Amino acid sequence: MTEIMNPLEFRISSGDLVAELKSHAHQPGTNNDLWPGLTIYRFDEPAAPLWEEVRELHLCVIAQGRKRVTQDGVAHYYDPFTYLAISGNSPFLTEIVEASPEKPFLSFGLQLDNELVREVSSDIIMERQTTAFTTGRQPKETAPASFVSALDRDMMDAILRFLRALSTGADRRVLAPTYLKEIVYRALQAEQYGRLVERAAHESANNPVSAIIAYVRDHIAEPLTVSDMAEHAFMSPSAFSHLFRDVTGKSPYQFVKEMRLNRARELLVGEETSVTQISKSVGYRSTSHFINEFRDRFGVTPRAFADALTGGELPPIGRVGNG
Repeated sequence: MTEIMNPLEFRISSGDLVAELKSHAHQPGTNNDLWPGLTIYRFDEPAAPLWEEVRELHLCVIAQGRKRVTQDGVAHYYDPFTYLAISGNSPFLTEIVEASPEKPFLSFGLQLDNELVREVSSDIIMERQTTAFTTGRQPKETAPASFVSALDRDMMDAILRFLRALSTGADRRVLAPTYLKEIVYRALQAEQYGRLVERAAHESANNPVSAIIAYVRDHIAEPLTVSDMAEHAFMSPSAFSHLFRDVTGKSPYQFVKEMRLNRARELLVGEETSVTQISKSVGYRSTSHFINEFRDRFGVTPRAFADALTGGELPPIGRVGNG
């Protein structure tokens, strides 16, 4: 059960969040070079209404100031005590209503990758009948396009850990993805957010990229080229590649490679088969190429990873064996 912060705790955490965002808001307006999908906003005065639209689930958190968001004729006000969640492909009107040079408006918007949301939601043991991310059917209730929720202690801590991890190379590579996953996990605890995720799942079910991802998952052992995937989507290779990158943030080649390697890691956990057999089962024709790419992604060879699961220790990164 989440805990709402008392006023003293909130002032301390809010001050930490203000300081963190100030250190990255190098200019008034938008600052979006810190992390993919992350935009930090700073305004020194109120701003006129502006129409915006996001393509994926979006989380908006204010550290200082006040903002009004209008969507489907409904106005939401949110401030440092709340955060706003917005579903993808939904236009909305934003207006900065409280900001000054002495106390600038500071906030951030974070796109939550649909695949990450699926992964986290599938790991949660839900105690309610409706699971978050039911594909292929319309939600029984009309889910909101957005909602405002209280910023509790767990969510605030996860946000601060994520932002602080972006400052150094090692923390950015190792810790930031974990803290980002925690942010998604905390957000999914909200009942309204679960319905928002379900709505987004239904909207994305008709996206050709979703169908191709399912196709790749079912044909992971087969050769898969961009031309093959584009043909199944009834698109040209160039148009398909552009759309795929827009939706997933990755090229089709990079996305398929990550799917293959993640599937290989699952097989190493659950089956007693050779590295060569696993490499073939996930679409690699060269075992040595598979070993090299597995090591590049996970820091150890497949064999070292499998040995660790049976009671051994993972070797230090950079001192791994030959698979």
